[in-house]
Amino acid sequence: MTAADAALEAVSTTAVLVVALDFDGTLAPLVDDPMTARMTPRARAAVDALAALPATSVALVSGRSLGHLREIAEHDDESPVWLAASHGVQLWVPGAGEEADPDDAADLALRDRLQNEITAAVDHLEGVWIEPKEFGVGVHTRRAHTDSAREAREIADRLVAAEAPQWRRRTGHDILEFAFRHEGKDSAVQRLRERVGATAVIFAGDDVTDEDALRSLVTGDLGIHVGDRETAATLTVADIDGLVDVLEAVARQRVAHAQ
Repeated sequence: MTAADAALEAVSTTAVLVVALDFDGTLAPLVDDPMTARMTPRARAAVDALAALPATSVALVSGRSLGHLREIAEHDDESPVWLAASHGVQLWVPGAGEEADPDDAADLALRDRLQNEITAAVDHLEGVWIEPKEFGVGVHTRRAHTDSAREAREIADRLVAAEAPQWRRRTGHDILEFAFRHEGKDSAVQRLRERVGATAVIFAGDDVTDEDALRSLVTGDLGIHVGDRETAATLTVADIDGLVDVLEAVARQRVAHAQ
């Protein structure tokens, strides 16, 4: 048995497991229009199979706002899947729904102003799309020419630096994002671990914003990177299908261990 096989078996047979998964690029292919993203059929089947197992909690951990994440994940009120949206700031709990979180009126007013200012300032740049977020703003450049994408990022950086230098700045696949809340996917994973009393966590992601969560994992956990860049993950898979292979193996081993 290889070291990777041993690590997979150990986490698969733990007493209480959390399987925390990024969405875009991890379960769903990256697309030009972010709101058209959907899990692949195999990925959805694997998520559903794991979520149906005893002592196994599945969570989608995403930078998307809760409303957008529920839409693209086709997530209804009866779903057993946890959601940690806005990089973990927003939490949806199976059987209970969204947990209220206090907002700061001044931060929200600044958010609205910056969303409007950035939108107006990049309006002349073809292919640039501004996403209003619950706790900030996202600048999407997947459909933009390289020069336009660079100009959009420079404009957004300048405006935020002038008015909200304390906001957290993140980069990802063709997106620049700013937020007045500083939680990350690492704190989201810790919150999930504590809420369900997990004895081990699997976290999988493909982007730079997932590395915080991967670095936060402890002995007995398993981090999985989808893609080919440098990562803190223990295990790397080539693509979504490769991740699904791992998730299916986890489900098989948990079923076998319970018998």
